Amino acid sequence: METLSLPIKTLINNSSANCISLSSTSNYASLSSLQLRSSFTTRTLNLKRVVRVQAESEDNELKQMRDMAAARKRWEALIRDGKVKVLTPKEAGYAVQLSNKPLLDVRPSNEHNKAWVRASTWIPIFDVDNRLDAATIPRKVSNFVMGGWWSGIPTLTYDSQFLAKVAEKFSQDTELIVACQKGLRSLAACELLYNAGYQNLFWVQGGLEAAEDQACFLISVFCDFYYGLFSSNDLAVEGPVPLKFAGIGGVSEFLGWTDQQRAAGAKEGWGYRLVFSARLLGVIIAADALYIGAQQIGRYLQDIRTH
Repeated sequence: METLSLPIKTLINNSSANCISLSSTSNYASLSSLQLRSSFTTRTLNLKRVVRVQAESEDNELKQMRDMAAARKRWEALIRDGKVKVLTPKEAGYAVQLSNKPLLDVRPSNEHNKAWVRASTWIPIFDVDNRLDAATIPRKVSNFVMGGWWSGIPTLTYDSQFLAKVAEKFSQDTELIVACQKGLRSLAACELLYNAGYQNLFWVQGGLEAAEDQACFLISVFCDFYYGLFSSNDLAVEGPVPLKFAGIGGVSEFLGWTDQQRAAGAKEGWGYRLVFSARLLGVIIAADALYIGAQQIGRYLQDIRTH
């Protein structure tokens, strides 16, 4: 019996060990399964969050596109129905200089500070948002990442006191010329002003950017005799840069890669373009120097770690 007891005991022990091993394997498999399920669930939730954020972003973009399309239809209706009259920059210049009609400049400060029409009234409908809080910082970062670094366009905010500020300067029966840089924000301003009771509104088509910056002929001998010589522009302009350049900025302006600068370069010749070519070369050299410097610092830090 003793000879049989050992194998039986060994078999029992082996069986117990196998049972324990199988149990451990089963527990490990269960744990691995739970971890996999947990990891899969986490990834699924993260994916859902990403999809939701993307969907919300696309919804906001679609909403903005729909709102802009609806606004354009309203603005076209204002012009089509004659509620807002259309002027070219040249016609606006004549009206300002000959008839002393007031010109309302609704551009933001970053554009107005570069160039402005002499004797115009500046009341921005949207201005640069200089606030730094939890609500504005994400918008500023998003604006910078989405192209603000290239175009130089800052984050703008609507001035809720726009109509009140205009009412302080002009009565509702004033024949008011409204202008911005490209003509879009001035249309929005015309809509607000018309709905507020202003009935004699004139919109500068194409904005101040469309004003000629080359010498033009005198209006007529009669005008010269009674009113004297006018500015060589469609509009009498003041400021450090021409009106055409007031709406550009960022890296594109520094490198001379805007449409306005290309047009100026075609007129000015190689001397004008050479300046921006030198700037581009300087940027390339600076980028190479930074890259080489970063490599040297990386090697230096690696040598410190190894020693």
